[in-house]
Amino acid sequence: MPRLRVKSEGPKLVPFFKATCVYFVLWLPSSSPSWVSTLIKCLPIFCLWLFLLAHGLGFLLAHPSATRIFVGLVFSAVGDAFLIWQDQGYFVHGLLMFAVTHMFYASAFGMRPLALRTGLVMAALSGLCYALLYPCLSGAFTYLVGVYVALIGFMGWRAMAGLRLAGADWRWTELAAGSGALFFIISDLTIALNKFCFPVPYSRALIMSTYYAAQMLVALSAVESREPVEHYRLTKAN
Repeated sequence: MPRLRVKSEGPKLVPFFKATCVYFVLWLPSSSPSWVSTLIKCLPIFCLWLFLLAHGLGFLLAHPSATRIFVGLVFSAVGDAFLIWQDQGYFVHGLLMFAVTHMFYASAFGMRPLALRTGLVMAALSGLCYALLYPCLSGAFTYLVGVYVALIGFMGWRAMAGLRLAGADWRWTELAAGSGALFFIISDLTIALNKFCFPVPYSRALIMSTYYAAQMLVALSAVESREPVEHYRLTKAN
């Protein structure tokens, strides 16, 4: 059944794959930002909006977690636009947009199950990442990057908390969520290392390939939403 469901989602992702190919084929120079390069970079994320909307507005309205992922994708597109112009002083704006994105994603993934051991592992990894970056940071970035690392680590914890690779309760969407969070962390860590510490070889290709993979997997995780609206209301009532 999971394999059949994955196949059924494939056609809805065709525009995303085409838009991603357009980005990598055109490979517009990042040193010359323009509204065209902004559109090309954001186009795959726009296609993920359409992917979720293809399931119907009723689906989004009935599943609060899927709605939060959709809103997170909206903030992601805004963040992408800011980062195109980061050399013009908009890096912090992009950082803030993606911080909001991670809060929406973490909220979508929910707090059940708690998975404290997973949380401790993610906290340790986040601490190691920040320790690696800390000597390279200065000024406000010392605090901004620290908060961002904590947020993406928290999102990663919540994405991986529900991950079960065996048993009757296994769902491919939970694997998609966990894998998406991992790719997001790799992408953002590469951005930070390349910007603050040292030039990373082929950084742009690594950043964008892992980023688009992350967003696709997170969007896919909304297909079997963890929290139908009836369950959501019962949870709130209790």
